[in-house]
Formats: sequence, structure tokens, C-alpha cells
Amino acid sequence: MSFQLKADKKESENKTIRFPLPLIEKIEETIKTKDVSFSSFVIQACEYALDNMISE
Repeated sequence: MSFQLKADKKESENKTIRFPLPLIEKIEETIKTKDVSFSSFVIQACEYALDNMISE
């Protein structure tokens, strides 16, 4: 299954997280033409990663 961005809002809580600058630049370049915020992209990417992890 491929990673597909979707625009949706859910109840949330603020967390502080540090990203390497090159990763921020890649994310911002990727979402530039999409209707998705930085936070929404990160949430969706984390959900995708968790759903597709290989269990040990």
C-alpha cells in the first residue's frame, strides 16, 4: 500500500519534537503543492509507519 496524503483534522495535543533541517526541507517541498499542513503530514506519516511495521 502506498502512502496517500489526506486532509483531515482530529482532536490533538501539542508535542515538541526536533527534526533535522534537511528532513524539514524535504517535507516542506513535498507538501508545497498539497492541501496538507506540516503537522498533518507528520501525523499521517507516523500512522503509516506504525500500520506497516513488521512485528517481531
